[in-house]
Amino acid sequence: MKKTQHLNLHQSKLNTHEFLLCIFGTGDLGRSLGQRLLQSGYKVVYGSRRPHSCGPVPQGAQVMSHTAAAQSASVVFICIQREHYGFLEQLAPQLKRKVLVDVSNNLRKNLYPEANAEYLQRLTPEAYVVKAFNTLSAWALQNGPSDSNRQVYLCGNSTEAKEAVTEIATRLGFSVQDRGSLSAARELEDFPLQLFPLWRLPLRLAFGLTAFFFFYLLTRDVIYTYATQKKDISFRIMVSLANKVFPIVSLIMLALCYLPGVIAAVFQLYRGTKYRRFPDWLDRWMLCRKQLGLLALAFAFLHVLYTLIIPIRYYVRYKIAASTIAKMKENQTSELDTTIAWRSDSYYSMGILGFGLYVLLGITSLPSVSNALSWREFSFIQSKLGYLTLFFCTFHTYLYGWDMFLRSSYYKWYTPPGYMLSLLVPSVVLVLKLLLLLPCVDRSLTRIRQGWERTEPQDDNPSIFVC
Repeated sequence: MKKTQHLNLHQSKLNTHEFLLCIFGTGDLGRSLGQRLLQSGYKVVYGSRRPHSCGPVPQGAQVMSHTAAAQSASVVFICIQREHYGFLEQLAPQLKRKVLVDVSNNLRKNLYPEANAEYLQRLTPEAYVVKAFNTLSAWALQNGPSDSNRQVYLCGNSTEAKEAVTEIATRLGFSVQDRGSLSAARELEDFPLQLFPLWRLPLRLAFGLTAFFFFYLLTRDVIYTYATQKKDISFRIMVSLANKVFPIVSLIMLALCYLPGVIAAVFQLYRGTKYRRFPDWLDRWMLCRKQLGLLALAFAFLHVLYTLIIPIRYYVRYKIAASTIAKMKENQTSELDTTIAWRSDSYYSMGILGFGLYVLLGITSLPSVSNALSWREFSFIQSKLGYLTLFFCTFHTYLYGWDMFLRSSYYKWYTPPGYMLSLLVPSVVLVLKLLLLLPCVDRSLTRIRQGWERTEPQDDNPSIFVC
């Protein structure tokens, strides 16, 4: 009871700008945290083993010995590495009933048998240890939440101590997510060690698709030509082959951004409710759609750049010159084929429109842009314009293929051209989306997403499709 009253007393002090906070550690993170605290109206004191030669600290902060600093404040930020925690055991009497905020991280997972915060609690058993701020970098603290992640995760065994840290984080402009007791500290310490967790699946998918289509087209174009005609065209690998692989991968990955949304709608229609969880694989897929889209845009950029250099390639200039000279010698003139002209102009037009919308989708994915849009605006661009982008890019590919699928010469070694394989997934997505837009299906799906549930087969209207 006395401990709770003691913490409540300090909690009331947090509501004044006179409240003094202590930071152990004058490194980059400690200095950045102190600067943010000072800007938010707090008074800050640093604890250092060398108070007179600890290096520069933010203007307005005091520097004392560890003992003096610990006695002067009730909330102490531990901004030092775990291997330097030893001196805290001697400071245990001065840290009694203090709130210790552990912001440390490790170089790799499972480096120690227990979490850093749990180790700190063992060294100072009568202090209130809270794990927090470890997912923020010095740069994020220095520039504020507008230029970084706004989320601060924390955990601890004392509710009052967590409330004190929550108030500090909120005043700094961050939102707080409480992850429970101090036993969750290991999970929080593993967060910064994750290397692009949402990028793993998209990157593996991009690498797999690129490798598959590269070797597929290498076999069809280069190896087939050499095997059947004894003609070496391996030089085409660098540009021509790459410029076939990049748009194929880009189109498939763009389609994979929208396929999980279609599958989720089918699940909701089948189940008749929106309140049941999707399968784990679908949840993971939907969470990485932004990363899939950005990688698809990167491949589209490469396709555009490679296309722009085609006219200056030696092989292309050689072929044009050879064709022109041959026709001059034979006194021949090629007539304008308006059908081919329409096809080529439409092909380029669809490509330009698709790429323009592609770029728009990428720009609105940036946090600084998406934060300036309302949810309706963001949804309109990412969903409706996203499907329009997919349609333009798919139509662009159909125009590229034109009537190639009717010619047996394009099925080298009985394999279909690469562009035909790239059309499978986007075509399925567009067809399924059109089915979901049918009035009877769309009406039922809208009702489900507004909270209606099909619970009993004896309902007056058991069918979810009301045409």
